[in-house]
Amino acid sequence: MDLLSRAWFLIVIFKAYKNNLRIMYRDFDLENLEREYSPSSCVEDIEVFIQAYCQMSQQTLKHAKQNEKVLTDLAYGHSASHVLDLFLPDDNTKPQKKLHVYIHGGYWQELSKNESCFAANNFQRHGYHFAVLDYTLAPHASLSEIVKECQQALAWLFQHADKYGYDQDEIYLSGSSAGGHLAMMMALTDWSKLFDCPSQIINGICAVSGIYDLTPIQQTYINKPLQLTQSDIDNNSPLLMEINTAHVKQCQITLAYGENETSEFKRQTQAMQQLLQSHAISTSCQEIAKRNHFDVILDLANSQSWLFQQVQQQMT
Repeated sequence: MDLLSRAWFLIVIFKAYKNNLRIMYRDFDLENLEREYSPSSCVEDIEVFIQAYCQMSQQTLKHAKQNEKVLTDLAYGHSASHVLDLFLPDDNTKPQKKLHVYIHGGYWQELSKNESCFAANNFQRHGYHFAVLDYTLAPHASLSEIVKECQQALAWLFQHADKYGYDQDEIYLSGSSAGGHLAMMMALTDWSKLFDCPSQIINGICAVSGIYDLTPIQQTYINKPLQLTQSDIDNNSPLLMEINTAHVKQCQITLAYGENETSEFKRQTQAMQQLLQSHAISTSCQEIAKRNHFDVILDLANSQSWLFQQVQQQMT
């Protein structure tokens, strides 16, 4: 390499180094910002937890099919991804005529309902209906489109309550990670402006390890499939949105995250709680000991866990 080529090479290396050290968001340079928004940085092997989702969901679905207690691939829209599975209460329980809906995570770009019904049997044993949603994943849909699909699914479940045996005014919702964000977006939705529904159709949400300000996501590798615009961020960040206090007060809110999560995931949840409380909206929030970003949501399958008991308290 001649002297001129070497000089250009060093300039390129220096610029890359300088860019990585540049403060991107709050006090984080790019490397640390991406680590903070990479939940897998807190665990040794993410695949262990993905396999747990898959195995538990497969067993749950198999059990429900054997007992003829699940309706699969119900279409709430016209796209192939606009489907949901609806689990029905067990025969040996008193039906509560209440529906709990779960929205999966995966940074809006991975997973599906097929890995997300792990908690269904627990809810069925308590006499509840339980639904899991599919939505179009990025990059095949923008975040704004994903939010609209989830709204469409919830409105469809509201409108078909009588057909499937639960009450319209007894719909509850949970979500993890990206699903936690989507669950909070559903709580903030004014349904009467979009559908033939009351202004609030969700009685309670449990948002776990969610992202409520999308600003830092736009600056990381996570944004490659999402391609967030400023409009996406402004219109889909619960921490940046105007909150209709009277409307949101109709929905009970539980927030949670695992003890073994990054500081930013914890801070985002704490900031969401503080914002809601500043509007006099009662919100319970808990750091769950010995749990990480991936296994904390599995507590919904355990009737003795704090997380499930909080959800059950909403539903009673």
